[in-house]
Amino acid sequence: MKKLLDSPFAYTALLWLLLPYVFFHLLWRARKQPGYLKHIPERFGFYSISTYKPVIWLHTVSVGETRAAASLIHRLSEHYPDHQILLTHTTPTGRETSEQLYGDKVIRVYLPYDYPFAVRRFFRHFQPRIGILLETEIWFNLIHTCHTLHTPLLLLNARLSDKSASNYGRFPKLIRLGLLELTSISAQTEADAVRLRSLGATEVSVMGNLKFDIEPPQAMLELGNRLRNIFGSTRNVFLAASTRDGEEALLFSALKTIDLPNSLTVIVPRHPQRFDEIATLIENEGFKYQRRSKNENIHADTQIVLGDSMGEMFAYYAACDVAFIGGSLLPFGGQNLIEACAVGKPVLIGPLTYNFAQASELACECGAARRVVNAQELTHALLELYSAPEKMQTMAAAGLGFVKSNQGATEKAMTLVIGAIFTH
Repeated sequence: MKKLLDSPFAYTALLWLLLPYVFFHLLWRARKQPGYLKHIPERFGFYSISTYKPVIWLHTVSVGETRAAASLIHRLSEHYPDHQILLTHTTPTGRETSEQLYGDKVIRVYLPYDYPFAVRRFFRHFQPRIGILLETEIWFNLIHTCHTLHTPLLLLNARLSDKSASNYGRFPKLIRLGLLELTSISAQTEADAVRLRSLGATEVSVMGNLKFDIEPPQAMLELGNRLRNIFGSTRNVFLAASTRDGEEALLFSALKTIDLPNSLTVIVPRHPQRFDEIATLIENEGFKYQRRSKNENIHADTQIVLGDSMGEMFAYYAACDVAFIGGSLLPFGGQNLIEACAVGKPVLIGPLTYNFAQASELACECGAARRVVNAQELTHALLELYSAPEKMQTMAAAGLGFVKSNQGATEKAMTLVIGAIFTH
């Protein structure tokens, strides 16, 4: 069966068989995120927005990729001021993040599903001069259409876990064809490059991680100072950032077992559709809490603040004393710890950080981050740090140095982009 599916024809035939599921999927996701029911024609290549300028197109799937692209988007805008930056997304949260970060400096639409007719409509409408896929987005009809049209398509900031490589490896002919039709591939780490080469990519460079090149926005740092005053300038503020399903319950259970004097916990779930769910969980656990969206002063007896706002993560980092990066206590692979380090905050992470393996290991090695095995150890580490301000200062300084020493991916990406545009 695998061999039968290991061809472009079989891949496209399977997509057609799954077409009814596409609409069901949008309806299902819209239960918690109504944004999935907006702009549906775009997902099939029908667009109302257009531009008279030549287009540089970047595909940033969701929030993480959209934020990571900031330095590259800035450099592209500087180098090609007469071009229009087009961002494509897959999720509503990615699109919303784009609006918050870039406003009208870019135009944004959904990337069409990988049906040949939808992909062709996308290219006819926007006629991009170059395309850039960030992280790991391998859509075979999209890649093949770019190849046929002689439109350079680059896979940059690429990362590929062992699990993803194994899944792609089940269809070796298909994945090899897709990788070979890309104009250029540049990976975050040598380990990512090795896995891509094992799947058939012939030339893969290593550029580092664009996330290291991000600059904390001054407006967010100023908001962070205001938040800190709202939270209480004399309180110990613990931030649980980008938590995933099931982690909040573990954290709340652990927090009940330890006395953290004069402490306030700020919890920011990764997905906004879970805000109300977490509010209910906090109530059921018996904590006194307030919601950030109410924009009220935080009472002295409030134990938890629910960070139910979008686009303020840098402000939350700036306002805290210690940050735990979610998605790492349970097998979600972790989230980006670089932003917390860039603001100079001590970082705690769980045992499961395979999505950010190298960054996590480097941060722990240089003392910017500390790994804990479970929620109980997390709270004990937190108590230890609160009682030793000098340790927090050392970790904070190590975090700033960790970020600075790993910067430079943007310039390497620009070299590849300029080369691809010049040769085409």
